[in-house]
Amino acid sequence: MVKHQRHYWLMKSEPHCFSIDDLAAEPNQTACWDGVRNYQARNFLRDAIKVGDGVLFYHSNIAKPAIVGVAEVTRAGYPDHTALDPNGDHFDPRASEDNPIWYMVDVRFLAKLPVPLTRDFLAEHPVLATMDVLRKGNRLSVQPVTEVQWQAVLQVAGLSDPFVTGGA
Repeated sequence: MVKHQRHYWLMKSEPHCFSIDDLAAEPNQTACWDGVRNYQARNFLRDAIKVGDGVLFYHSNIAKPAIVGVAEVTRAGYPDHTALDPNGDHFDPRASEDNPIWYMVDVRFLAKLPVPLTRDFLAEHPVLATMDVLRKGNRLSVQPVTEVQWQAVLQVAGLSDPFVTGGA
């Protein structure tokens, strides 16, 4: 069996919708990452993100957007059922069980950063300043992160790599 090469991602959520604390409070500290309605981000969820990948949890649309935690993918892309609920916030009338259009993954909480890493901090850091989240006009809610950037976030936050040591 060929082992999957781990990749890393940054996933944005508005904390009033779903925060790092909400993820930590979920049963088994695991939840689906649903409601993504951008085709490029959907393609990452559907085609690229795999079980075991690392996630930087990012709080967006607040006074000081920041990376606030780390998680791991526990279920690869599958149809986002919220697109089928006509009473839900993420309903898409074009979606159906035969033509799901939108996808989601499941993520599990690993750790909350002791101090959030704000955009200003990221922009000043020699490695993190190159993150896609800082690029002007980049509003993707799911985006790739390099392994070097992943390691830099963990180092700055004082966390060990959960994929090397078995825990954050």
